[in-house]
Amino acid sequence: MNIRTDILLRVYIAFGLIVLLAFAVLFKLFHLQFTEGKKWRAMADSLSTKYVNVEAVRGNIYSVDGSLLATSVPEYELRMDMLAGGIEKDEIFLSKVDSLAEKLSTYFGDKSRREYSKMLREARRDNARYQLLRRRVSHQELSVVRKFPIFNMGRYKGGLIVVQQNKRIFPFKTLAKRTIGYKNENVKPVGLEGAYSSYIDGESGRRLMQRIAGGTWIPINKDIEIAPKEGADIISTIDINMQDVAQSALRKQLIKSDADHGCVILMEVGTGEIRAIANFTKVAPSEYKETFNYAIAGNQDPGSTFKVASYMALLEDEKVDTNTLVGTGTYKIRGHLIKDSHGSIGVVTVKKAFEESSNAAIAQLVNTAYKENQSKFTDHLYRWGLNEKMELQIPGEATPVIKNPENRSWNKNMTLPQMAYGYEMQLTPLKMLSFYNAIANNGKYVSPIFVREIRRLGSTVEQFKARVINEKICSDETLSKIQAMLEGVITEGTGKGIIHNPFYKVAGKTGTAQVADGNRGYRAKKQYQASFCGYFPADHPKYSLIVVINDPKNGYYGAQVAGPPFREIADKVFANDIEMYSPVESAKLVGNTKMPVSKGGYKKSTQQVYKSLGIKALFAANSEFVNVVDTNNGIAIKEVKFNSRQVPDVSGMGLKDAVFLLSNAGLKPVVKGSGRVVNQSLQAGGRVVKGYPITIELE
Repeated sequence: MNIRTDILLRVYIAFGLIVLLAFAVLFKLFHLQFTEGKKWRAMADSLSTKYVNVEAVRGNIYSVDGSLLATSVPEYELRMDMLAGGIEKDEIFLSKVDSLAEKLSTYFGDKSRREYSKMLREARRDNARYQLLRRRVSHQELSVVRKFPIFNMGRYKGGLIVVQQNKRIFPFKTLAKRTIGYKNENVKPVGLEGAYSSYIDGESGRRLMQRIAGGTWIPINKDIEIAPKEGADIISTIDINMQDVAQSALRKQLIKSDADHGCVILMEVGTGEIRAIANFTKVAPSEYKETFNYAIAGNQDPGSTFKVASYMALLEDEKVDTNTLVGTGTYKIRGHLIKDSHGSIGVVTVKKAFEESSNAAIAQLVNTAYKENQSKFTDHLYRWGLNEKMELQIPGEATPVIKNPENRSWNKNMTLPQMAYGYEMQLTPLKMLSFYNAIANNGKYVSPIFVREIRRLGSTVEQFKARVINEKICSDETLSKIQAMLEGVITEGTGKGIIHNPFYKVAGKTGTAQVADGNRGYRAKKQYQASFCGYFPADHPKYSLIVVINDPKNGYYGAQVAGPPFREIADKVFANDIEMYSPVESAKLVGNTKMPVSKGGYKKSTQQVYKSLGIKALFAANSEFVNVVDTNNGIAIKEVKFNSRQVPDVSGMGLKDAVFLLSNAGLKPVVKGSGRVVNQSLQAGGRVVKGYPITIELE
């Protein structure tokens, strides 16, 4: 054999060995993949662990009166470890599995006993360590399930695995829904839930999980390694009763006027706290839901409610006084004729022009006073902060649009007179209300607030007070005149007979504005916005209130459309707020303090009680109802006189007799407290308005 043949032989042998080795490797890979694959995949899975976050219980949101607006309740997912210590032996599992299936079927009713039994047996056959039984189980249901066969063997022996989740619920359902808001991933935050999520969310815990065959992750330790920290509670400024009143009145008027949408805001004058806020959009005929927060994000021309700012500027600059005479009806500017919708009322005083909401009058006054120095007018608006956001506590506030002569869209002939009556600008209802609130607040302009306090475990974390935007928007003299003009709207002007109430004073302004139809402008389709903005009681303001209704089909004037819900809300808030009435003068009692205290009321009942006690009582009274006066000589009776046309004096009476008298007079009693009547919201002797609410306070 020559050398060449020997080399070739060696090469062939080496190549054969390589091929043989390759086949051996392929065979081994095939064997591992298909014959032992399940074993090794299970082992790989068992070595995979990770930490996962455990969701914390979110904090609650409360109304200012302590009512629960939003809270989290535990909700559970039930799973089962089929290889748990207590059921390792087949005879134990098989002896009880049908009983467990029967209990689950009877209690939940979602599967038959046979279906539950089959599911449990198949899971046992597959050695399932994390078998799903049921989702969305309440805490009460979980307590029952723990007593079922197998599960009652104990926390670890029975194999029951409980995965807690937290469900957000709203006890008052749709009340203040948009203000309460929500927080969802990949969605801009909405309302208090979104704005204060860093407080409400708390801190997540951690749990070690292991992956088992099939890619399912189960907890290694049934205890949480790092416990979550509950979120803080938010104390809002919303009053749930006032919120209910506001939503009810708004929805009723939207349905009646067949409007597209509307909003209501009730604000406390001194504190800037929002007591109620409602926004409704038509989603179907006569059906309205909260889908958008028009109150803080709905920028539109405010219309005639803005006139109060125009008159304030004129009075501050001493361009006019309330008795200055001005023409009404029409006012012509280059390219446009400004008309009063109700026609001319002749030459009248500035005060009367405001009360009757003349567009022509205010356009003429502002254009004449500021035509040569137009920025002087807009400087007032900027100084008052009407062009700036109010830095609200909830997201979504629209940026106000207030033009000035430096803007490219400013028309030196048309913009100024049209701004005078609320056009060529964009303001939200809350922005307009805040300005009226400043008038009620003796000129102090504050930013509204929605959250009063943040608490954790009952302790205060942070408190909030309204930010002052402008300490004094105008002089006291101007303020006094503006306040009188706003009261005149109700007693003499466009609000007369609609907003006026004989028991308390209201100040405010009606507003009717044509709104643009998107990019098509004002002429494409005539749409209107009706509004009323004001405060009450006018002599001692406590609340400011605005109602805005957009695109009503049955009438569109502010007084006609926005006036009734304003009146309804104001009446009910007044009737339920004992702090707003003057206390009824109580009779001065003298003499013997040892005599037992008695309620006033039905004379025969009082006679019987004192006779039984052996107490001398002087009944020199002809009426059926009496009040008791304690004297040195015994008990004297004070006659209670009443007439069906006058509010009766029920001071000192018990609840039953007081309600009887008030109801017979045609009033609707609202009761607070227990004992004897110490205060009533309507002055005794006043004229009765049938069906009007009256609050009585008892102690």
